[in-house]
Amino acid sequence: MSTPKQMPQQYYDLLEEIQAVDFVLVELNLYLDTHPEDLEAIQQFNQCTLESKKLKKQFEKQFGPLMHFGKSYSGYPWNWDNAPWPWQV
Repeated sequence: MSTPKQMPQQYYDLLEEIQAVDFVLVELNLYLDTHPEDLEAIQQFNQCTLESKKLKKQFEKQFGPLMHFGKSYSGYPWNWDNAPWPWQV
């Protein structure tokens, strides 16, 4: 088995930031399921949603697709075979 390709530190830092924001989104989603009238939580959810989209767009611009099944664009040539994939690091 080959050794995984080492990516620049920014790759790992940005990926960790995306994971942290998305974790907050999951937690807020669960909270809002039982507290649907909490305006502050809704505002925080919406702010985190914008931040998550911004970070993912930045990641994909620098390092390629992050999500599959039509949720991320591919560069030319098809760049889904450029490992490591985010779930491999």
